[in-house]
Amino acid sequence: MKKQMMKTTLLMLGGLLMAGSASAKPLNVLFITIDDLRPEIGCYVNDEVKTPNIDRLAKMGVKFNKAYSQYPVCNPSRASFLSGKRPDELGIVSNMIPLREKWPDIVTLPQLFRENGYFTAGMGKLLHMGLDENGLATHFRDDLSFEHQFKALDSSPKIGKKGEGRKLGDGSIVWAYWRAAEGGDEAQPDGMLAAEAVRVLEENHDQPFFIGVGFHKPHDPFVAPKEYFEGYPLDEVKLAKEPKDRTPLLRYSLSDKDFFSSFTEQDQKEFKRAYHACVTFTDAQVGKIFEVMDRHKLWDNTIVLLMGDHGYHLGERGWWNKVTVFECGARAPLMMWVPGMESMGQETDSVIEFLDIYPTLVDLCGLKAPHALSGKTMRSVLQNPSKDWRKSAYTQVTRGNKMMGYSVRDGRYRYIQWGVNGEGGAELYDHEKDDGEYYNLADHPEYKKTQKKMAALLKDGYPTIK
Repeated sequence: MKKQMMKTTLLMLGGLLMAGSASAKPLNVLFITIDDLRPEIGCYVNDEVKTPNIDRLAKMGVKFNKAYSQYPVCNPSRASFLSGKRPDELGIVSNMIPLREKWPDIVTLPQLFRENGYFTAGMGKLLHMGLDENGLATHFRDDLSFEHQFKALDSSPKIGKKGEGRKLGDGSIVWAYWRAAEGGDEAQPDGMLAAEAVRVLEENHDQPFFIGVGFHKPHDPFVAPKEYFEGYPLDEVKLAKEPKDRTPLLRYSLSDKDFFSSFTEQDQKEFKRAYHACVTFTDAQVGKIFEVMDRHKLWDNTIVLLMGDHGYHLGERGWWNKVTVFECGARAPLMMWVPGMESMGQETDSVIEFLDIYPTLVDLCGLKAPHALSGKTMRSVLQNPSKDWRKSAYTQVTRGNKMMGYSVRDGRYRYIQWGVNGEGGAELYDHEKDDGEYYNLADHPEYKKTQKKMAALLKDGYPTIK
């Protein structure tokens, strides 16, 4: 009864702001996350990778060119942007601690919509870790946030596990393999996920909704239907080219172990080809959801947000993974469509954090934040994408023997400090001259003032560091 009263009240009030003018209906939210997606897609000026459906959304809405994850690992990143809190505020800096285990009463972003009368569905990988009915850790589940939940991972038919493929390198990296699978889209978990998302959207499009869809690919292992591999001839794959005079890495910048030393050039090309095939496969699944949006004219009253959960290296610095605070690890795609907002169809170079997503949706949908949020609404940037709102982005990651790296990206610079006391060293990169972050300028005399300014900004974001 209480739930029905909330929905009735929501529908009667409507009146939520739609880019500054009243709407007859409350704004819905379609929230799409894509695991390990870096800005190596068509709309981010990369014509090697075929992503027509994601590109369509980027062209319709506002594309953020400088959007940053707060922790370039699945669980800490998702716990952060779905709670509106920084990883160090939550105390979640690994894949092993479910958000609900440490913060049982925190109100997640989808939970807030549910408590305000929306139908909420969580399909696929939104939160990385959750708790089951017995309070035990499990993947992709949160009973407080979602009325409907669907998990497709590891449930694909046998035919989807067949096809050409192999392990990369010497085979010691258990996740580093690819397969051009048989059986088509719906023989893969993400294809099953898209089918379920289509069904749920079809059945619930006429009521206020928050529908979250979390695609797993291009996360490893790199498995997609074989037809997506066919679009990427191996001899056309281009590997990262790095300057020979690049600054040697600090000890903690990557890993103490050279994980990928066994990768031959053939392995590297196959890795990158498989990643691209998985991206295009996921893009096709996004397109199926957009077809429902088209059919029911849901673009008129639905905010659509699509993002990667963090960045990814494809050979830069010899690294083939995430878990770095370099630009490749921290930066990820983000784009938003807001119905009725005149500024749609533009892009912005304003620096934003994924933390800003929660307060932005709260603001645009006329809700009240349930707790103090560490980000801020991006409404002003959405309304005026050319505006620089002077924000810094903070990213952290644990490396080595619990050595934490703290990073800040502000304007043209990235500054990194390893350890609370800086005992692991510092890094400073000038993106106007070095967008690949190959030349560490920390302690260079001519950058003394810049380093001091960036170090102060870092302390603003992480008060515990010295």
